[in-house]
Amino acid sequence: MLAIGVTGGLGAGKTTVSRSFARLGVPVIDADEISRELTAAGGAALPAIRSGFGDAVFNADASLNRVALRTRILADDAAKRRLEDILHPLIRAEAGRRLAAVHAPYALIVVPLLIETGAYYDLLDRILVVDCDENTQLRRALARGGWEESEIRAMMAKQASRTDRLARADDVLDTDCGLDELNSRVKQLDQKYRALSGQTL
Repeated sequence: MLAIGVTGGLGAGKTTVSRSFARLGVPVIDADEISRELTAAGGAALPAIRSGFGDAVFNADASLNRVALRTRILADDAAKRRLEDILHPLIRAEAGRRLAAVHAPYALIVVPLLIETGAYYDLLDRILVVDCDENTQLRRALARGGWEESEIRAMMAKQASRTDRLARADDVLDTDCGLDELNSRVKQLDQKYRALSGQTL
């Protein structure tokens, strides 16, 4: 089975792309989804986060205060690294477990910080970079709501550069297009990956 790592910058369209693949029956393992599970109420990462960051990033009901934590890591690179050291090994381990349970021609592992962490390469056969113009990234991220433009720009600055991501890509999916065209491009890649796996429709 082929394992395809999917990555891209903030607002590049990774979620839209992964949903398009999923509609074609492709198993999708999402690192962000795993992260949310690990940091939800009772999540496995919460004790280490409390130990590393203290009560200031928790609400009164013991749930994680995501806004407070995000503000902290955007302002402090050491705090960002500390959080990554907590979360990334747990996410990678769970992604590996889920991948091992998949029975399909190929599967996607969506990892926004794939290039930055370098922690998933041994699981992957190919890397698909979801790409768009940086102005498009900013516009899409702003449209989601909940983030100030300064926060979005700060987050983008802390991610791998577009050039670095493209340099690691085996495949590139340009999302500067309409949804119908994007779905068509996904179908082409789906056929390619099935052919590479030796199992076509």
